[in-house]
Amino acid sequence: MAADNPRGAMFRVIAPNQHSRVTNAELFFDLVFVFAVTQVSHTLLHHFTPLGAVHVTVLFLAVWWVWVYTAWVTNWLNPELTPVRILLFLMMLGGLVLSTTIPTAFEGRGLWFAIAYATMQVGRTAFWLFATPRHRTLVRHNAIRILTWLSISAVLWIAGGLSEGETRLWLWIAAVTWEYISPAARFWVPKLGFSSVEAWAVEGGHMAERCAGFIIIALGEAVVVNGATFAELDWTADNILAFVSALVGAIAMWWIYFHKGAEAGSELLSKSSESGRLARLAYTYLHMPIIAGIILTAVSDELVLKHPTGHSDIRTIVSTIGGPLVFLVGTILFKLAIRGFLQLSHGIGIIALAVLWWFAADLSPLWLSVATSVIMIVVGVWESVSLGSKVGEAEEHQSAGGGSA
Repeated sequence: MAADNPRGAMFRVIAPNQHSRVTNAELFFDLVFVFAVTQVSHTLLHHFTPLGAVHVTVLFLAVWWVWVYTAWVTNWLNPELTPVRILLFLMMLGGLVLSTTIPTAFEGRGLWFAIAYATMQVGRTAFWLFATPRHRTLVRHNAIRILTWLSISAVLWIAGGLSEGETRLWLWIAAVTWEYISPAARFWVPKLGFSSVEAWAVEGGHMAERCAGFIIIALGEAVVVNGATFAELDWTADNILAFVSALVGAIAMWWIYFHKGAEAGSELLSKSSESGRLARLAYTYLHMPIIAGIILTAVSDELVLKHPTGHSDIRTIVSTIGGPLVFLVGTILFKLAIRGFLQLSHGIGIIALAVLWWFAADLSPLWLSVATSVIMIVVGVWESVSLGSKVGEAEEHQSAGGGSA
């Protein structure tokens, strides 16, 4: 029973050799972030300038950070319990306010964005501190450290919301930077010092599944938006091919992440003696470029669907090549963290996309999209074949060793 749980009445009960499942309440909470991802991609689409890209990057980093911090907390707390569920429902309300203000966060609704974000970050962490029993000193101290860091950044967020123009941007950049360096700084505070590795232990299977779920959110948002856009267009040969290319590109991204990487990451994180350190690197930080690449590709898909012919402009080139490129950089680093070696197929894919950039201006948006989709397919197939061969060799070697014994 929850009341008999030595970890705390509102904490998950951890069973040996058994993953904590992702609850329906967590999946319900994630629906808000389908909307948030849509808002981020559409905001970039309509403000595709250097300054607009900086604005959207700050907003995307905030969206990812509030979601991944919540994933950490629900890895520890039990969303099947009513108080934790209510916390998630309140976070959904804050997430909806956050999402609806994204397009005008640097205009008229900046204060609403800042208040929603700061309230979600500070309020959730305060609840976690309240839910942690006093005998769990390491965890309580960790919650106090995080609450201290987030309270300082909350001041910067709200000060930015009260400001305008460049002042708002610089204050929010300072707030994002402060929050992103905090885990690397191990949330050092006076007297309490640095957080310990023991205080960051996570249930690996659950954390891996939660982050994989966000990848699904980003890919699913892209597919839905592409379908809605395609439905409003005349179904010419160019538009149909552009739609198929976008779908194939999304499938290739899914294959590259899920076919080998997601399961390997879950298994390693479950067995790691330093699960918190690995989760901080592989899932908290290295999943950012993966998701950013998917969002940038979604912008490209909409541009190509609406304007498949003619020469590719700078927006189309940056999004169509940059999306898969950022995605592959994220996945190669993620797989390096969980496998210990660089995936050759991903490295070649990154080089191929960089070479394609030199010829991009001479290609139409449609054929540029087709070219990037082909590169992603080659990367996915190459990885599957190469890793399949390694597994087969390992099994053959193990079998031979057993026979000789």
